[in-house]
Formats: sequence, structure tokens, C-alpha cells
Amino acid sequence: MPLVDVTHAPTVPESSLRELGSVLPHLVSLAVECPEEPYDGDLRPGDVEIRFRSLGPLDRSGLAVVIEIKSKWFASREANRQERVDALHESIRAATGLVDFGVYLSLPIAAWSQGD
Repeated sequence: MPLVDVTHAPTVPESSLRELGSVLPHLVSLAVECPEEPYDGDLRPGDVEIRFRSLGPLDRSGLAVVIEIKSKWFASREANRQERVDALHESIRAATGLVDFGVYLSLPIAAWSQGD
């Protein structure tokens, strides 16, 4: 279950952020799919959590949008993590037209429980 934080400049139009929010669940799921957590194309509640935050007056960023993804570590994900994040960046650009953005993929050792 990836957690996604999107930090954006206040100048990024809301329509662009809505479009980003609509494509990220699928694109992130494709980027992190692996044998241990396969992606069947059927996202359910809790599969991908996305949070948006506007840069504050004291924040500093050289990009209009920074997308930070945290997804559980598996050896199969680690083996090609740079290729995964590069492909995700290109997929986001193609789907949204964004150009001034970065994607950070973190694979911590973690656990998740959601209940029923």
C-alpha cells in the first residue's frame, strides 16, 4: 500500500492537481507492483493513499510539484527502483502534461494493517 505525498507550489492550478490525483493511484500501483504485492488493476480503499499539501511561506522548493512515494521494501522492488521511478516520472508527464516536477520513491522496511 503506497503512501503518496504531493507538495505543490500555490501557483499550480487546482485542475492540474485534480488530474494528478486521478491518475496517481493507477500509475503508482504500476510502478511498485511486484510478485509480493501484485497489482490486478482493481484498486480498493486503502490501496493507495494520497495527500496534497501546498508549500507554505517558509518552505523552499525548486520544483512546482514534488511527489513522494513510500512503499514497503521488497528485494524485487529494490533491484530496479531507479528504473521504476524514471518510468513513473515519464508516465506522470505523459498523463498530465506536468513538466516542473520530481518523484521520490522510498522503500522502507514497514508493515501495514487496515482491518476489515
